Amino acid sequence: MNWHIDWAGVLSGQPLRWIISGFLTTVWVTLAGMLLATVLTLLLTGLRLAGGRPGRGVVAVWVSLLRNTPLLVQLLFWYFAAWSFLPQALRDFINDEHRWSILPGNVWWLTPEFLSAAWGLGLFTSAFLLEEIRSGLQAVPKGQTEAALAQGFSAWRLFRWILLPQGLVNAWQPMVGQYLNLMKLSSLATGIGFAELTYQVRQIESYNAHALEAFAVGTALYLLLGIIMGALFTWFGPRNAKRPTSAITPPAVEAQHDS
Repeated sequence: MNWHIDWAGVLSGQPLRWIISGFLTTVWVTLAGMLLATVLTLLLTGLRLAGGRPGRGVVAVWVSLLRNTPLLVQLLFWYFAAWSFLPQALRDFINDEHRWSILPGNVWWLTPEFLSAAWGLGLFTSAFLLEEIRSGLQAVPKGQTEAALAQGFSAWRLFRWILLPQGLVNAWQPMVGQYLNLMKLSSLATGIGFAELTYQVRQIESYNAHALEAFAVGTALYLLLGIIMGALFTWFGPRNAKRPTSAITPPAVEAQHDS
């Protein structure tokens, strides 16, 4: 069987426009999902640490439910089931065309597909980020906590200056992996008709049967985006350059000034 590679059938004309649109849509929904996941993780981490037994119970249910159900099923639920429970006026508003809701690259974010995809990806990823942060906090030596409490640190200062900096350093690489997984799992949103990169690649396959070239380009773009994200997270991530004891310096000095 002879293979005839025709890149022009993918990298020109309408197929090229589809690929660019799908790639930019993937980038934007990834950013939206990451933002939502980060906010939810911060809020639920605070609930787990300060909410007592009820707070820990709520977070445990959240993590168990989201981690143990398939993401595709969750996306289908948010798009087909939960969407129907929204007020009709709100659904009509979202379905209307709003010029202010167009992101760079002509990506419309105020659509049922974009909102359902970003919401589902954010919730799903938050469950994994919560566990990564918990592992990172538990890896902080107990001597650090005992030393801080002996110096009169409050619970907030203990968390802010001792547990959080070191916990983030411990958990950062696993957290980066979860953010990268969010980007890759965005391809499942094609199941709800969301026109991200995988959706557009499949559309090219139906359009001109250039399946090999289309999927090769799509794979390369996913790889490129993953490399860029990994490099940015590594560059801007927490540095483990300071000694652990340096983490207690700012509040200790502040406490001395307060006295």
